[in-house]
Amino acid sequence: MPAPTNPFKAALAARQFQLGLWVALATPYVTEVVGQCGYDWLLIDGEHGPNDIPLLSAQLGVLAASNSHPIVRLPMGEAWLIKQILDAGAQTLLIPMVESAEEAAALVRATRYPPEGIRGVGASLGRATRFGQIGDYMTNANREICLIVQVESLKGIHALDAIAATDGIDGVFIGPSDLAADMGHLGQPDSPEVRAVIADAFVRIAKAGKPRGIMTSNLAEAERYRQMGADFMAIGTDVTLLTRALVDHRKRFMAGDIPMVGESGY
Repeated sequence: MPAPTNPFKAALAARQFQLGLWVALATPYVTEVVGQCGYDWLLIDGEHGPNDIPLLSAQLGVLAASNSHPIVRLPMGEAWLIKQILDAGAQTLLIPMVESAEEAAALVRATRYPPEGIRGVGASLGRATRFGQIGDYMTNANREICLIVQVESLKGIHALDAIAATDGIDGVFIGPSDLAADMGHLGQPDSPEVRAVIADAFVRIAKAGKPRGIMTSNLAEAERYRQMGADFMAIGTDVTLLTRALVDHRKRFMAGDIPMVGESGY
């Protein structure tokens, strides 16, 4: 059985726009449903979502039959945690709150087998090697792992040129919410000041030759980001979309907004 390639990494390298969605409900069944909805990638959130390694691993499993590529956001960039989720089968990682080139370089080393890095050898125990059935996994893993760093503070913005220039970084993701908070605009990621910093960040990332990523639940803002040059973008979260749909469904019924023709039963 040959080692799997990483279609998301290949698409980024070819500058093919990739549309994604945040998945934070920490439920494999929900993740499986979202995986059938046509997004290029899904971000399984281990930072703010109530996910641990077993739950992350289970969601990677249900997405194996999906055309949506799973990206795992870990709560931190610790080498032991990176090792565990890579062994569990993750090919693409998003690491939050990266603020220096030194941090970025350490993350690269954590995702690579020696001599390029420090990743421990033990993937035959996990899904990454199909439980030992992929003989050339370790030969190809360094090439296929995709590492995206999330810059979401003014300190990170100041170090952005060096971060983006770090060898082994496959993309830079701007976190507008935390960036806005750090700039004194808590809850206002669409403020003019924050937009200006993001626009400048996109230019700087592009100069380094790296793909630019971002997330927003506001579709008008998403279109602005796309016009700025976003290469990959999430346009919502499962939590928010479910909540809005359920509230809207109740309000429509109570207001008498009932279609004469519609679905029946389930």
